[in-house]
Amino acid sequence: MIQFQYIESGGERLAVSIHDPPVSVDHDDAPVVVICHGFIGTRIGVDRLFVQAAERFASAGAGVVRFDYAGCGESSGEYGNNRFDDFIRQTRDVICAVERIPSFERRPLVLLGHSLGGAVATATAALDRRVDRLVLWAPVAYPYQDIVRIATQGRGQVDAETVEHRGYVLPPSFFASLAHANPLKAAEQFSGDVLLVHGTADHDIPVAYADVYREAFGKRLDSRFWSHVIAEADHTFSAISARRQLFDITAAWLSQRPERGGENKMREVKSQAKQAVFHKTNI
Repeated sequence: MIQFQYIESGGERLAVSIHDPPVSVDHDDAPVVVICHGFIGTRIGVDRLFVQAAERFASAGAGVVRFDYAGCGESSGEYGNNRFDDFIRQTRDVICAVERIPSFERRPLVLLGHSLGGAVATATAALDRRVDRLVLWAPVAYPYQDIVRIATQGRGQVDAETVEHRGYVLPPSFFASLAHANPLKAAEQFSGDVLLVHGTADHDIPVAYADVYREAFGKRLDSRFWSHVIAEADHTFSAISARRQLFDITAAWLSQRPERGGENKMREVKSQAKQAVFHKTNI
């Protein structure tokens, strides 16, 4: 079942879709997954990426929450008026709303961020102890550099100009806020488990960022980091085979419960996805 509601955040109304797992599915230990979309994205996702993901995860027992950041999709506001810290605040306000859903009480919370949403999810997880685990799909590592390159179609400089990109007006203050964002530093402050999935054919965000994030999360005293690279997958995992692998890998990882204490190792993933081979760093 899918429910829709608006929540208030910083004077704006954020559109939120909530997926409850089927009543026939055992979901007592299943997590609640909050999906953070990327730059000028929506809670639908390109080619319904996030809708399909939510349906897949909910069918396995997870609760899933999709939402539009201010100025995107059905949320109020102008996207260019956001600052990076506003994205973090909006994400945390959504988490507060999730806590008020009776069926989601006392369930582990997972943030799933795609692209710029991956950077936002990482920064949020570093600040908010309610976040238990983190999933990153093709995450931005250098927000200013990456988003300026995308918004200017490779020119790579914005200086004092306002940029118009796909119908969005992005003032200098928007980009200035990205210049102060450092998700790689934030990664060092998050103590939970992390899964990262990227594609080799991603022309928007380099697949090499998987190694950059691995190094950042590896600086933690007790680092648990899994990564998987999907051959020929693009930035939005648009090919049917790539998307199937993405969902299989993520669903299999979400189904595992971290073994706290001792070496904090995850139980082996016996494959709901035969292709889900995890590369783990445990330092």
